[in-house]
Amino acid sequence: MIEVRFHGRGGQGAVTSAELVALAAIEEGKYAQAFPSFGPERRGAPVMAFLRVDDRYIRVRDEIRKPDVVVVIDPKLFYLVDVTAGLKEGGWLVLNTKKSPEEIAREIKGNWKILTVDATDIALQCLGVPITNTTMIGALVRATEIVRLESVYKQIEHRFGPLAERNIRACERAYCEAKILGG
Repeated sequence: MIEVRFHGRGGQGAVTSAELVALAAIEEGKYAQAFPSFGPERRGAPVMAFLRVDDRYIRVRDEIRKPDVVVVIDPKLFYLVDVTAGLKEGGWLVLNTKKSPEEIAREIKGNWKILTVDATDIALQCLGVPITNTTMIGALVRATEIVRLESVYKQIEHRFGPLAERNIRACERAYCEAKILGG
C-alpha cells in the first residue's frame, strides 16, 4: 500500500488532487481512498488531504500518520508546518518550490528522496492562475508511478471539462520538469 499526505491551503486543491489520483487508481483496477482533514478552517488555512492506493482491499480508515509520500502544494507551508512529520525513512518528499532537491536536502535532516518542481510557475503559464493541484499530481506520478498519467488525464477531463486541456498540460509539464535528488 502507498500512503500519501498532501499539504496545502484551503482552496488550493489538495483534496481534489487526492480524489483525482484515487479515481485514476480505481480506473486501473486498484483500491483507493481519498479524504480530507480539516476543521472549521476557511480558504487559505493549512489543510491536509490523504490518499491510499493498494492492489488489495483497504481496511484501514484512519488518518495517515506515517506516509510513504508527502506532497507540499503550497511552498510556504514547508517553513510553517513540519511537513516531514512521520514521513517514512526512504519516503518521498514532493515539493512545489523553485529550489533544487539538493538545496532542500541541505535544509532538512532526514533520509528521504526529494523531488522539486516549480509548480506555481507552470500553473501560471498553463492555467493563468497559481493553483497547482493538477500540476503537483504530475510530480507525484513522476516520483512514485502510483498511477499512469493517462489515467490521471481521464479524471482531469471528467472533473474539469473545458479547462481539462490546460490542466493536463500543467500536469504533464510537472512530470517532465521535476527534478529528483541525484537524478
